Amino acid sequence: MRVPARAAKSQPEPSIAAAEPVALPSKVQTVVVTADENNMRVDRFLEARFPGLSFSHIQRIVRKGELRVNGRRADSKDRLEEGQSVRIPPLRLDAPKVPGHLSEAASRTLQTLKEITLYEDADVMVLNKPAGLAVQGGSGTTRHVDQMLEAMRDAKGQKPRLVHRLDKETAGCLLVAKTRFAATALTGSFRHRSARKIYWALVAGVPKPKQGRISTYLAKEEGEEDTIMRIAAHGDEGASHAVTYYAVVETSAQKLAWVSLKPVTGRTHQLRAHMAHIDHAIVGDPKYFNKENWQLPGGLQKRLHLLARRIVIPHPRGGVIDVTAPLPPHMLQSWNLLGLEADRFDPIENAPEE
Repeated sequence: MRVPARAAKSQPEPSIAAAEPVALPSKVQTVVVTADENNMRVDRFLEARFPGLSFSHIQRIVRKGELRVNGRRADSKDRLEEGQSVRIPPLRLDAPKVPGHLSEAASRTLQTLKEITLYEDADVMVLNKPAGLAVQGGSGTTRHVDQMLEAMRDAKGQKPRLVHRLDKETAGCLLVAKTRFAATALTGSFRHRSARKIYWALVAGVPKPKQGRISTYLAKEEGEEDTIMRIAAHGDEGASHAVTYYAVVETSAQKLAWVSLKPVTGRTHQLRAHMAHIDHAIVGDPKYFNKENWQLPGGLQKRLHLLARRIVIPHPRGGVIDVTAPLPPHMLQSWNLLGLEADRFDPIENAPEE
């Protein structure tokens, strides 16, 4: 029986949440990656070890090559392995915000975050991320969720942490940990696949059969301007296994289908690449929609029709977080124009979890 996320509020507060911040190293130090930190990204490793470090400071020391793994330069996205030695340069904590002295810009950001919050308690937030808002910074990206969360940094220098990602153009449920304790627990849930995610998409054509499983290997292909995921063979360099379940919920004149998707793995662009692979690319996808002479029905916006509809994950203090996001404006417009009923039964509920 599912326990609603609200039930988690009444759980007692374990003492771990009140742990004092770790002192930042004032000189070079070398630390060893623990079993719990195995497969953790370099930037997440630094955030977990040294709460209060800003995203920009982490990126700067990595970019300058000041952080080394087993003596070699590392990228912030590299995954660490248990037993590796990490050389950490002297670090400095950004000056904590003085409570009650928020700038006008920070106040506006806090209000925006409040408006897009679907669920919140002392440990966790679930945001309804708008389509077009990046989750993290990149080249030329100045406004993103991670930067917006700076406005929530507390007097101890702690700020909420991202525990998973959504593509910039994907709308919907984005889980954020408000405490280090929650970040560790939720990251573990994603790593052990005990988080259940359901996505909705509008695709070209109607998949046959109407319910199925897509299983391929995916590998990154770096282009001059962009990165794309290609279908790869087992054993190809950088290839990772990816599994997605899909179910057709409703169709529109056999030209379009509303599909519900349940990714078992969490690869970059997995759902977008998988739907294109079975020749039912997601409508409005600038990277993977490759149907020649395909006309977008009148009135539909040429934007990615992909929504992170629902997330179900164990709450760090007991109970279950179960949050659903509404259709974003451009998808709601399409649903209305096509006569699709957003409250229909979602058959993906019955799909396996692995």
